[in-house]
Amino acid sequence: MKMSTDRNLTDRAESNPEKIQQRPAVPPAVDIYESAEELLVVADLPGVTQDRLAIRLEKGELSFEGRRTDAAEREQSADNLPDFRRSFVVPQGIDAEKISAELQAGVLRIHLPKSASLKPRQIPISAG
Repeated sequence: MKMSTDRNLTDRAESNPEKIQQRPAVPPAVDIYESAEELLVVADLPGVTQDRLAIRLEKGELSFEGRRTDAAEREQSADNLPDFRRSFVVPQGIDAEKISAELQAGVLRIHLPKSASLKPRQIPISAG
């Protein structure tokens, strides 16, 4: 798997509309890798647990938001601890029905499988 050099996913960190009564949010560090089978989004979300993470795909835009739950949150006011929030435009050719995600030790992995039409295939050669 290699890190994608072209921008197959367009970062939407700056274009989120403002919502009422939100805690401050910061875009987490994200790496995007591309293989023949999928795009893989890897995001660092320290202190976020599965029950405080939301991932959505709507109108071709993939977004995720996580709230920290570590000891620092208990010690600080909720207004001082930023959430994580990031959005991307999903390129055509991604099989939206098969998108999956896992969160382990504060690292989120979102798998965006490519549809069969984008995957490389072997062309049979007939003798003749």
